[in-house]
Order: sequence, then C-alpha cells, then structure tokens
Amino acid sequence: MLEVFMGAVVICMMVSIRNLFLPSKMKQRHFSLENFIFISLIYLTLMIGFGLLYMALELQGVRVLADNSGVSVESFVNKFMTYVYFSGMTLFSVGYGDVIPVEAGRVLVILEALIGYTIPAAFVVRTVLDIEKQS
Repeated sequence: MLEVFMGAVVICMMVSIRNLFLPSKMKQRHFSLENFIFISLIYLTLMIGFGLLYMALELQGVRVLADNSGVSVESFVNKFMTYVYFSGMTLFSVGYGDVIPVEAGRVLVILEALIGYTIPAAFVVRTVLDIEKQS
C-alpha cells in the first residue's frame, strides 16, 4: 500500500514538472503574478512530494534523515513538518545542517537538489522561447 502511495506522489511531482515544459497558455506579461504563482505551486508540489517520499521511506524502515536540531519529532505532524522542512532546505539549496541525509536519503537528496537547480533555468528558457514565439 505504501508503494502505491509513493508511486502516486512521484506521478504528481512528474506532472507538476511536465507543466513547466508545456507551452505557456497565459497571455499576460512574462513577469506576472500568474507566473509567480505557477512556479511557486511547482516548488510547493515538489517540496511536499519529496517530504512525503522521505517520510514514506522512514515508515518502511529505511533510514533517510538524522535530526540534530533538538526539536521533538515524536508526533506524526512534527515528523511530517521535519521532512517537508528538510525537503524545502534541499530544494532551495539552503542546507542549515540541522537535519542531514543519511544512507538511502543521500541518493534522493541528490535528485531533489538537481531538480531544484534546474527549475529556474527551465523557467527562464521557457520564458525566452515564449517571447521569441510572440515576436
């Protein structure tokens, strides 16, 4: 059952990334509130999606993270928030170091960091291509 859930999360993240590569249907300016909300939703989907994947792996007994923050992570909500926090810090390349990846988590972190680096570049390329198409 957990594998099906993880598959659904991965599909949601891939659909979100796919939207970045589709031609823009928005007719507004290229620097608009709609574009800001669009890219924010992609980041939000990925951040929560990777957080859910980290949590699902931990629930399966695969050690993914080591928490050195000193914050109690006993409750389900606190654990989920720790995974989403770690996902956000990785996606945005902040890396405070209070929560670190271990064992299998290191592989997933590399993939998330790669996606976090490429999204702004893909967004800029798509915007430039849309401008060239309009002129």
